[in-house]
Amino acid sequence: MSKRSAGLLPYRRRGKRVEVLLVHPGGPFWAKKDTNAWSFPKGEYTESEPPQEAAKREFREETGWEPQGEFYPLGEVKQKGGKWVVAWAFEGEFDPATFISNTFKLEWPPRSGQLQEFPEVDRAEWFPLEVAREKIHKGLVPFLDELEQLLDKK
Repeated sequence: MSKRSAGLLPYRRRGKRVEVLLVHPGGPFWAKKDTNAWSFPKGEYTESEPPQEAAKREFREETGWEPQGEFYPLGEVKQKGGKWVVAWAFEGEFDPATFISNTFKLEWPPRSGQLQEFPEVDRAEWFPLEVAREKIHKGLVPFLDELEQLLDKK
């Protein structure tokens, strides 16, 4: 069975401009990557967990914030590697300076025998949609398109 991931894409309005909150992955592999490296809080879930609940859980784990409000489905996208990602958008206001991410352990440097702890997310930032299209992982761009279409209808 293919891996499945669920996430939440927060957005806010600044006049006529829409901004989305993206997160940058933590750890040494992503430290110097920026373009096409960002994402929105998301993570894997099992068949026994409802996808939207998994998305909320991942959002809390990666940001420390409680997602609230109305959640709008953005659909599901199959990634190059075969993973399916499902996402919802919601309108919210968060201060990126206050996020707190969970952590993971990794042997670093490789083959050193030393485990180091890294944040799963090392930054969170609001981006206008046009900038977000450059920052976000290419496989997630369809969610920005879907958000834009959704907001055009509102």
